[in-house]
Amino acid sequence: MSAGAASRDERSKGRRLEEKGIFKEYHSEEKMEKQPLPTDDDRTGTTESEIDCYVGEESQQGSSEPAARAGWNSKVEYFLAQVGFSVGLGNVWRFPYLCHQNGGGAFLLLYVLLMMVVGIPLFFLELAAGQAIRQGSIGVWKYISPKLAGIGYSSCVVCFFVALYYNVILAWSLFYLGNSFQYPLPWEQCPEQGNVTVKECETSSPTSYFWYRKALDITDSIDETGSFNPYVVCCLLAAWTVVCLGMSKGIKSSVKVMYFSSIFPYVVLFCFLVRGLLLNGALEGITYMFYPKLEIWADIQVWRQAATQVFFALGLGFGSIIAYSSYNPKNNNCHRDAFTVSTINFLTSVLATLVVFSVLGFRAKGKAMECVVSNMRELSEQFHSNNVDIKLMPDFNYSDPSSVALEDYRAWFKHYGKNVPGNLTDCDLEKEMQQGVEGTGLAFIAFTEAMSLLPGSPFWSALFFLMLLNLGLSTMFGTMEGILAPLTDRFKTLANNKTKFTIFSCVIGFVIGLLFTQRCGNYFVMMFDDYSATLPLIIVVVFETFSVSWLYGADRFLDDIEAMLGWRPNVIYKYLWKYICLIAMLGLLGATTIRMFIKRPTYMAWNRETASEEHLDYPDWALAVLAILIVFAMMPVPVGLIHAVLQDRTKQTATETETVQYSIVSTDDKCETPMTDMLELDRRNGSAVFFS
Repeated sequence: MSAGAASRDERSKGRRLEEKGIFKEYHSEEKMEKQPLPTDDDRTGTTESEIDCYVGEESQQGSSEPAARAGWNSKVEYFLAQVGFSVGLGNVWRFPYLCHQNGGGAFLLLYVLLMMVVGIPLFFLELAAGQAIRQGSIGVWKYISPKLAGIGYSSCVVCFFVALYYNVILAWSLFYLGNSFQYPLPWEQCPEQGNVTVKECETSSPTSYFWYRKALDITDSIDETGSFNPYVVCCLLAAWTVVCLGMSKGIKSSVKVMYFSSIFPYVVLFCFLVRGLLLNGALEGITYMFYPKLEIWADIQVWRQAATQVFFALGLGFGSIIAYSSYNPKNNNCHRDAFTVSTINFLTSVLATLVVFSVLGFRAKGKAMECVVSNMRELSEQFHSNNVDIKLMPDFNYSDPSSVALEDYRAWFKHYGKNVPGNLTDCDLEKEMQQGVEGTGLAFIAFTEAMSLLPGSPFWSALFFLMLLNLGLSTMFGTMEGILAPLTDRFKTLANNKTKFTIFSCVIGFVIGLLFTQRCGNYFVMMFDDYSATLPLIIVVVFETFSVSWLYGADRFLDDIEAMLGWRPNVIYKYLWKYICLIAMLGLLGATTIRMFIKRPTYMAWNRETASEEHLDYPDWALAVLAILIVFAMMPVPVGLIHAVLQDRTKQTATETETVQYSIVSTDDKCETPMTDMLELDRRNGSAVFFS
């Protein structure tokens, strides 16, 4: 070999070593877009040359990753966590109301249909993604494509919004729990001032007065802020302290609490069911509850409400499902888990509905019978004053009002009631059941009033609010995990100081949560509950579904699941993800957005003068706050996309600049260039680079 040829070989070898770095950088960028989901033996077939090529990159990545990832000690722990998160307060006070208002049994059928074709497939998608990639929501979507990392950050923001007001509800439950250990209960009777019953309580009811005046000391509108409520502040501090202690060591500590908080509510629900079914009026309540009204299927708003309830009942989009499933082993049957958790969630909703309406049926029957007794007494007075024709008088024994059956009175009133002078009313059982059966009104007014009528009311009251506390606590653990897991997976500093980060997050949550402890705080809770999470979460799930089914590819995702589970899920999931789920979520997004713009948002306010609830429009400044909350929650998605695009262009520019530095060198026997060597390396190692 001549000296000139040796010199050319040395230069060629030097160029190849430098260009390997360029080639590696270029294809590592492609790899982030194209690689399948990781498996446990991803790198078992790596060659020595590939190891040399990647050693620098892997050591760099290893420095930014947290240490070994925690895992569940048993499948029972995982189920307790997943069920505890998905089964929350909405199952107890939102689902029964929607079922009753939207056709009873017909709504149940619609709910099951939407859960099967939309809810379970999306639930399965999040479970599989988290289990395969073993990262929180940020890591999962960034792994699929760096341009999608903003989806995970949006989930974290929404989780934070929800945690802020959700823990306030736990604070209210703590306040009522503390007041349940006295007899009689403080909301059983109206207080007196100078031997005179308080007018606000007398006009409304003892339970409404205690809720609005004693617990909240609420203002007449959201414009009136008022001072902080010291009792609620203390309860909020206690609630955040419990959450902080439970989350201090991650899932290892929170799951110990969940052994109680996830199981205890079912014990209480069954106790209430047995007690409720023995009450007078329970059968009427359950009948009104499940009586099917099939005509509601033609109402688009009913479909919207059913889809929204499926969406929130399963906890889609929060990132908590992904976080919990990321602690599972790779071969865990997440397909079966999706059906199991969804079925438990639905049956819990039905169980809670039976409990709520058996007890509310008892309450409504009592109020309806009070109405009958009052009307019969007035009818007797009118008859003895010769103001009523004897032909209009009923056949039943009206002289003993307590013996009159509700059905007999209503049948008589329907024919003759309007012809009788006075203020007789139709004692409608269903109308009584509709009073305060949604949200906080159900838990803190209607159900509380019903429990005060039971023998041993303090016991039942303490049991009920302890159940609410545990339901909310399990959901709070999942919500906080949806914040902490993605951020600690993403940032090594946070992972190394996870306990401090958890405490810091809880402190920040408490400080910002003081907003809800003002006298107008309940109005802000309703604002956050109705608007801060709904629209952003729907958008997040739309992006999730689109990115997996279209950008990554539904077939490739099913391939990854097959490699993970050892069997391939039915091809129907491909079409559900690509078309049915995506169209359904886009329809829900459109319906929700249109409704917000067509109808000005309102909130339920308490009028102190009339001692009654009334709907008020949100003021302009409140609408501006709503818009800021929604925009702030969705901002990470476009920001993440723009950041990834700019990073790609920066890398591409740097690569092109470095490549241009090399000139074409002629040889005696062949034309050899740096690009020639890169193409040869591509032919040898290309498949390993793309699919390792």
